[in-house]
Amino acid sequence: MKLQKFFAWIAVVIGAIYFIVPLIGTLEFSLRMRRDAYSFDAYASVFSDAHFLYAFGYSMLMALLTIIFGMLIVVPTAYWVRLRLPQIRPIVEFITLMPLVIPAIVIVFGYLRLYNSSSILPLTGFEQSTNFLLVCSYIVLSLPYMYRSVDTAMRTIDVGTLTEAAESLGAKWTTIMFRCIFPNVMSGVLSGAFITLAIVMGEFTMASLLNRPAFGPYMQLVGANQAYQSSALAIIALAVTWLSMGLLQLVSRFSKLAPVKA
Repeated sequence: MKLQKFFAWIAVVIGAIYFIVPLIGTLEFSLRMRRDAYSFDAYASVFSDAHFLYAFGYSMLMALLTIIFGMLIVVPTAYWVRLRLPQIRPIVEFITLMPLVIPAIVIVFGYLRLYNSSSILPLTGFEQSTNFLLVCSYIVLSLPYMYRSVDTAMRTIDVGTLTEAAESLGAKWTTIMFRCIFPNVMSGVLSGAFITLAIVMGEFTMASLLNRPAFGPYMQLVGANQAYQSSALAIIALAVTWLSMGLLQLVSRFSKLAPVKA
């Protein structure tokens, strides 16, 4: 037993070294923009760049829209499949897994072929419609993670009993969905939202080919021309991810303490 614990700790230490050492190296390199001294010049250069603020804000907006619309699609679908159509659950799970099998570049080339400026539905011909197409692309990419997070959270509640109780009190479908189901699967929604945020902030292929000013293409552009600033951007992106993870854990802890709503 002690030998197993010893090897378990060895594995943990090796894993920690594997992840932490490159991060320390990246952080140390980002502080060496000034010769023979550590400084935050690279970070000051990044934050003073108007393109950084625009790209970061744009990706955060796209992430917010992706989370909202993805939630409005996934939660009712998972609820209806679990309550009324359990026989098609394997089909729905297969469909939600397709984005893991089909590369993002194949999906975006399909969008460009279907929705180019000379097609019947020229979404890529206008800025706002291209933004809408990008949000749809992000929803597709996040679908496997959002659906499974919500479906796992829905397994922990008695969907049938909640629905019957709400219907016996005269609740409509919208009331059941937004006042009974959503509050009880919020931990799954938040888990999917965190993964969606990470996907959107780091995604490059779709934003680049759709010619959108997102954070991923901006990081690639800076990395190709400015070494210290690209390292600073990597640390900033990691800090945003860790902050999101901390907020997720905090909200999940409060949701576990909250009573189940009927």
